[in-house]
Amino acid sequence: MANLAPLLEVSALNDALRRFSAERGWDAFHSPKNLAMALTGEVGELVEIFQWLTEEQSRKVAADPATARAVRDELADVLIYLVELASALDVDLNEAVTQKLKTNAKKYPAGETRPRHA
Repeated sequence: MANLAPLLEVSALNDALRRFSAERGWDAFHSPKNLAMALTGEVGELVEIFQWLTEEQSRKVAADPATARAVRDELADVLIYLVELASALDVDLNEAVTQKLKTNAKKYPAGETRPRHA
């Protein structure tokens, strides 16, 4: 297989997050357990934005600047904790995503799967 560009490159973000945490003395609190719990909390905050919206309303959250900002902020928080958790567990996210896509391609072959609802 030819050398392909990584699907996901987070090394610069990981380095920035390590510096940020080190400068504040937070490293002692960034155990995998704590990071997983924090990640779950941030996902909850993202879900809360969509909680009572209809499907159509959820597709338009970016139209309102305040809601769009809230979504961007929560997505950033989710990504930050995800990258920190992967780092704490020494997981290469690019490798994990690449392998998961291969697994899913075998599990759900193109042209053989159909949506269950429209």
